[in-house]
Formats: sequence, C-alpha cells, structure tokens
Amino acid sequence: MAGSEAAWQIAQAGVPVILHEMRPSQGTFAHQTADFAELVCSNSFRSDDNEQNAVGLLHWEMRQAGGLIMEMGDKFAVPAGGALAVDREPFARGVTERLTHHPMITIDYGEISGLPPKSWGATIIATGPLTSPSLAQAIRAASGEDQLAFFDAIAPIVHADSIDMSKAWFQSRYDKGETEEESTAYLNCPMDKETYEAFIDGLLASDKTEFKDWEKDTPYFDGCLPIEVMAARGRETLRFGPMKPVGLTNPHQPDVKAYAVVQLRRDNALGTLFNIVGFQTKMKYGAQADTLRMIPGLEKAEFARLGGIHRNTFINSPSLLDDQLRFKQQPHLRFAGQITGVEGYVESASMGLLAGRLAAAEALGQPVPAVPNTTAIGALMTHITGGADAKTFQPMNVNFGLFPPLDGVKGGRRGRKERYKAYTDRAKADWTSWLQKTAVAA
Repeated sequence: MAGSEAAWQIAQAGVPVILHEMRPSQGTFAHQTADFAELVCSNSFRSDDNEQNAVGLLHWEMRQAGGLIMEMGDKFAVPAGGALAVDREPFARGVTERLTHHPMITIDYGEISGLPPKSWGATIIATGPLTSPSLAQAIRAASGEDQLAFFDAIAPIVHADSIDMSKAWFQSRYDKGETEEESTAYLNCPMDKETYEAFIDGLLASDKTEFKDWEKDTPYFDGCLPIEVMAARGRETLRFGPMKPVGLTNPHQPDVKAYAVVQLRRDNALGTLFNIVGFQTKMKYGAQADTLRMIPGLEKAEFARLGGIHRNTFINSPSLLDDQLRFKQQPHLRFAGQITGVEGYVESASMGLLAGRLAAAEALGQPVPAVPNTTAIGALMTHITGGADAKTFQPMNVNFGLFPPLDGVKGGRRGRKERYKAYTDRAKADWTSWLQKTAVAA
C-alpha cells in the first residue's frame, strides 16, 4: 500500500522512481499473488464519512492529493453500508497496472536484503508489516535497538451460497447507508444466549496455532485481536465487540431480540464471498471450521479462505524518524507505511503518500511547508515522529484523539457531532491550503 502510493506520488511529480518488489521471487506467508497493494486481511477501508469520522477524513485528504489507492478503492468499491470496501483482486490488479504503465516508474523485481546504500540517493523503505527477515535484521542492526513486533490475524471468508438465509438476513447496523444496497450490505447471523455460551465454550476449547519460541513474547495489537483471545478476556467481550446485537432487527423473528449477532461483509463485487467481520483467529483449520459452523446460518458454511495469523514488524518511529519521515542515522532513507507503526490500509497508504511527496520535493529542490497536525495525515505523522511516547509505542489507527484540541480547549463544550464536524472542517481547510502551497501538488 505505502510503497505503491509513494511511487505514484513521486512519478506524478515528474521525478523518475524505481519501485523494488520482492514478490513473486520471494513470497510471504500471507500474500497469494505478485500484485502490488494486495489486501491480505479485511477488504474494508472502514468509514467513508469525512465529516464525523477520522478515517473518512483521511480518505478525503488522500483523494484531494490525487492518491492512487483511493482512486482504485473508489473504482472497485463494493457495498459496505457507509464504509468503503473493495473487490480485492481487481483493486490490486488496478494498482499494479497503473504503476506498471506509468512512464516515470521502473519496476525492479527481486529482494532487497540489506539497507539501501547512499549511492542510491533518496530511498523510501515501505516494506509493510511483512518485511523480509534479512532486511528486518539489517534495520534492527542499523537502529541499534530491537525491532518491535505484534501479531495480526486474518478473518475467514465464506462462500455466500453456503449461508442459510432462513436464519441470516441482510441489514447494515441502524440501516446505515444512503441506498438500499448500502443499508443491506451486511449479512447477520443471530444467536440466543444458549448458543452464544456454547460458541464461547467452543472458542476457548479449540486447538490454537502454537507460536515459535521467538514469537511467544510478541504482543498483540489491540485493534486486531483474535476472537479467541477476546473471549479469554471475558465471556461477554465478544458480545460487546464484533458480536454486539444493537441496531439490527431479525425479519425471521422480529419480536425476538438477539443476544449476540455475527456480521459478514461482502468481500467482492459479485457478492459471492463474505468475510466474517472482526473474526480474526489463530485457531487451527479443523477446529476453526467446526467452531465457526456453530454460528446459526453457517452450519454448512464453505470457506474460500480460513483465518490465519502472522507476525507483523514495525520500528520505534518516535525515536528513529525525524519530522520528514527520515531515518535519523541515515537521512537518505525514509520509512513509510505500516512498518512505521500506523495501523490500517489507508493509514499505511497515507504515510506512503506523504513520504513520496516529501521525497519528490527534496529531489526537485523545492521546500515543503510542515504538514499541519490539524489534518488526519499530519496528525498521524506527528504521532509516529514524536507525538507518541517511544517507551510505550504501539501501532495506531487514525482517530480524533491525535488531533490538537479545538479552540485550545480539549473537547471544549461542544457536542460530539459538532466537535467532530469542527475537526474535519479545520482539517479540510488546512489540508487544502497545504496542497496549494506544496510544489508537488497533483
């Protein structure tokens, strides 16, 4: 995501760029293709509301900057009830084709096993959460400290025609969405209390993936916990998390309130695949299929892909990067994307967008004003380059808590909707002004 966006922004500024990609000659245990920007977990870019949601605001800023990831996301969008979700394979192919055919971009396939030398000139390392072991070791050695790491998990994907629609129904939570297609973008599978308790028992008793010795002390990222880890934290945790029953009415039993609800979101444009929302898991495949088929409506579920777990790595950016995303010890290197400690597809892509613009401006000898920390992109960059405490640094999604307070008063006296609207109005004005001032604006 970040590398693709960085290369695009540099090329669009008229600066030649070489894009290095180790796949397909060197694969990972999560990727399945050689396409750029392959989505290996959810297909959702999350909320597209640019007035009340920080993620939606991030979408807006990237669109205004001519972002390739958002352009392809919009082109290959599938209904998601107020969120932006994409048809993953056409999306990745679209990104790949645009980069491959850009006259200013040269693609060089092959693994980069060490830190790029100074002779390469300005270089961006945007290797994502699955950095090759040899390069990760080189980064660790150069930084003089241990690389931080966390586990990320992949949610299962179900064939739509194997779902029992006499039990499941289409509805977005609170009927959210401007069209009928959007307001019915999710499939819902209800549970009564007895079924929920049996499901929790099944999760807790299921066979789990065993970690290697070097993985055992790696912390999870709280925004992407496996469902069995959540269940172990308390029997009600899932019912107040991804299985919350609010905002939904079961047309099969309109007078019965579900105790818990499992939601599935469309995963492709054809509507033939649905991923189970929030159901990242480290269960072994056999136990996983058996446990998931305890969900009403999924008793005969056929899986296009079962869930999995992988180790993600990220650097301690607050101590290693300057306010231009440059590696302090070797300033010809910039880092971008999830390896910097931002979490999420669009957060990662936005750091690639920014790193690309900063690198292009540097190559052109053009000064670039500081990115306002009142914007979504600026708030994220400020967080990872010094706003966060290096001693407790963990991956972070964009959120309004990263933004400077309004009117100099944290929260002020405004209601939440008014406050969020004020955040987004301020961000839009400041981002528009920054784009107008920068020499590499699209």
